[in-house]
Amino acid sequence: MTRQLKYAAGATFALGLVALGVSQSQLQEPAEAASNMVMAPTFLVDPYWPKPLPNNWILGRTIGVDVDARDHVFIVHRDQDSMFGGATEIGLKLGVSGCCTPAPPIIEFDPAGNVVNAWGGPGDGFTWPASNHGIDVAPNGNVWIGGNGGGDSHVLVFTGDGQFVAEYGEAGQAADSNSTTHFSQVAEIEVDPQTNEVYLADGYGNKRIAVLDANTGAFKRYWGAYGNRPEDGRVGYTPGEPLPTQFRGPVHCATPSNDGLLYVCDRGTDRIQVFRKDGTYVKEVQVAPETLNQGSTWDIDFSKDAEQKYLYLADGQNFRVYILDRESLEVLTSFGHGGRGPGQWYAPHSLATNSSGDIFTTETYEGKRVQKFAYQGIKEVPRVQGAAWPADKL
Repeated sequence: MTRQLKYAAGATFALGLVALGVSQSQLQEPAEAASNMVMAPTFLVDPYWPKPLPNNWILGRTIGVDVDARDHVFIVHRDQDSMFGGATEIGLKLGVSGCCTPAPPIIEFDPAGNVVNAWGGPGDGFTWPASNHGIDVAPNGNVWIGGNGGGDSHVLVFTGDGQFVAEYGEAGQAADSNSTTHFSQVAEIEVDPQTNEVYLADGYGNKRIAVLDANTGAFKRYWGAYGNRPEDGRVGYTPGEPLPTQFRGPVHCATPSNDGLLYVCDRGTDRIQVFRKDGTYVKEVQVAPETLNQGSTWDIDFSKDAEQKYLYLADGQNFRVYILDRESLEVLTSFGHGGRGPGQWYAPHSLATNSSGDIFTTETYEGKRVQKFAYQGIKEVPRVQGAAWPADKL
């Protein structure tokens, strides 16, 4: 076909579309709409989980959650009086009103949302954290916690009902990212059943991953960003510029997958770095890389299929949870936004999944709660979903 005939054919086609009332922008709309939809896991908030706390208890900043083999949900919150609004919020404890009083720092819920146990706080033979942070229930049922307050350079282990087991690391020490005797403000702990090792996101003071033996607490290895030897000191971050070769911190999560990888949250640079469990660097991705202040990468867990196809990421600065394809690290969709109602968040800090694939989140600062998001299967959803409510209720 000659050039003139091609132009003529194109013009005839365009004129035909105009005659039919179809513009080029209208032709593009279906394709653009399709590109904004994706197949991904879906969730709905369960506004009736958990059930009301007993004993006029109230939660402070709720900064850790995990689920054990029975699908019992464990949370850790900060119960110090300073976490509350004085007599207005904890009047019962202060003796001025009938409500309320801080709940014990560690609470265990059964799958229905009933409180079945609560414990924690200072005791004999161990150093309770100045600012408890993060919780993990090991395969043997023991509960590990860290802390990110002044002097929190250790981690603690208890039985599931709160009996002291062990303290690892020397409490009261300054930051030293190359120490093998103590940590510095550990943000998160994960016990890996495949290796019987403990991965510490270490943390707010140090800038590394530290690995312990789960049985003895013996220090085994550590590394920094890209597998480098970690360095202490201030690390900057400017969106759009080359990423720093050290963790900026806080190093906020260290989550092992079932195929031999470890996913690390470097919150201050909005990035996830992926390693083999020996510390070998594999790859990285930034999520919402324009995010400053508190950063976007707060905590990670995975979908419950055998392949762990999907990665769930809590973002406490942008008040949402992202769903990523774990292999490609592509962000598929996100759900949730800021607010105080069911299905909204004020600083979603931590998340964990149960055997059914439901997600549990906890909120820090003034969020002060735990929420359940019930798994609804794989469905077509928009790239940005908003609050995880039934469509007919929005």
